[in-house]
Amino acid sequence: MDGLLNRRHLLQALAAAGLGTGPLLLSRTLADENADPLTRMVAAIFFDSYATAAFKGALRYAGDDGFVASLPQLLHARVNAGYDNVIWNTWFTANSEESVVTTPQGHHVVVVVHGGGVFGTPERLERSYRANLDRSNTDGLTGQYAAKISSREARDLLDHGKLPDGSTIPMYAFDEIGEGSTPVPMRHGIVLDYQLAKKSTSGYEQFRNLRRDPLMIARAGGPEAAEVYLDKAAARHDTRRMGSFHPFNRIDPDQPQTRLLNLGGNQGGLNSEGKDQGLGLGYDLDWGISGNNGLVDMARYVAVAPRNPSKSLQYLDFEI
Repeated sequence: MDGLLNRRHLLQALAAAGLGTGPLLLSRTLADENADPLTRMVAAIFFDSYATAAFKGALRYAGDDGFVASLPQLLHARVNAGYDNVIWNTWFTANSEESVVTTPQGHHVVVVVHGGGVFGTPERLERSYRANLDRSNTDGLTGQYAAKISSREARDLLDHGKLPDGSTIPMYAFDEIGEGSTPVPMRHGIVLDYQLAKKSTSGYEQFRNLRRDPLMIARAGGPEAAEVYLDKAAARHDTRRMGSFHPFNRIDPDQPQTRLLNLGGNQGGLNSEGKDQGLGLGYDLDWGISGNNGLVDMARYVAVAPRNPSKSLQYLDFEI
């Protein structure tokens, strides 16, 4: 675990992301008559060079009453935090993913899932990370290191919102959320036409164009969420462009596949317009939002769960 996010405004922001402000609705809250009155939502970072270990730790911390933050929740937290907060100053792995699948009618679509999808369990991640890389292996990786998913997984997700762990999520056509009138739950999927997603910029794009970009809207969880985040990001250094990356112009859409979404960030928010590419490792530049990479064996998740701070060392004052 990289450390606890113990700045009050970040905790409040992440709590708000899960307790129903904005377009995200949470099915359970702390408003239980038996709940500890001192309990509130507390966030923690889980980083590991072994991605599955980071995900396991985050899920364990979240438990049944918390969550591992999706991309819309990370963006929402940034909107409600100061720029000096760690949430702006490093990169994060989102509990969000993009799958390319084919409909029964033969149309290619991109399914954006927030809050845990096909790869919503460490076990499913592990199957891909440790798979034989032979091209014929249906559990392996594509030539560009995206995780292969089976035709059954793709069909279940698209037709019924059914996931490998047996759970189901509500699914929305992009047109349903594109106008911003449909509230969505914390865990959901958005189906976007592949050609529409492919037309989205993959690179550094001007903020005014990203506000209308379908892929950006789907990744943020709706047009209002996208707009408020882009406004906050643009104001950080009065920048004009932000990175938004996808692989859809260079992959074979006939191969069902999934990539995890990542949110860039670096100390001070420097190099955020693509002018100086640096080493490209996420520490020296802010590359924006990316679903461009395959499965990378390194991750930094944020988990949020109800805790009683009075029972923790986190808030004790050790200075004398």
